[in-house]
Amino acid sequence: MAKEMGKRLGKCALLQRSVQAMNSPPSTITEFIGVYNADATLWGELTYWIGARLGTRHCSLCDITHGLFTPRAEWRECASSLEIPFTTFHINDAPPDVTQAASGNYPVVLGRTQNGLQVLLTDAELEQCAGSPQALFGKLQNLLQ
Repeated sequence: MAKEMGKRLGKCALLQRSVQAMNSPPSTITEFIGVYNADATLWGELTYWIGARLGTRHCSLCDITHGLFTPRAEWRECASSLEIPFTTFHINDAPPDVTQAASGNYPVVLGRTQNGLQVLLTDAELEQCAGSPQALFGKLQNLLQ
């Protein structure tokens, strides 16, 4: 019985080391990239705006960054106070590396590092911000620590 317990603890210790290695500090983020769940065409913008008003379309990143027609002043303040640039794209105007990293999951916030792009915040995590630019700012600041 003691041998079995020792084997189990040994496996757990190895597993813990692997998990610790996976949780090592991420590479330095050089850019935040947000991708809206909408297209940048006139038709895309119009159908999104109407759909959002009717409750048939939704983008949690749009809720954070935009008011009824234009970017929110609170968002512009938060974005300008970030130490790292925050670039936004729509699905159809994002560069290929961004759409590949997003893997069709929009909206999303990605981080650019020397190792490439990685997903930082999913739609569910953006929803937790409840439309608050300050809440998104807090999440981004936590990622930098």
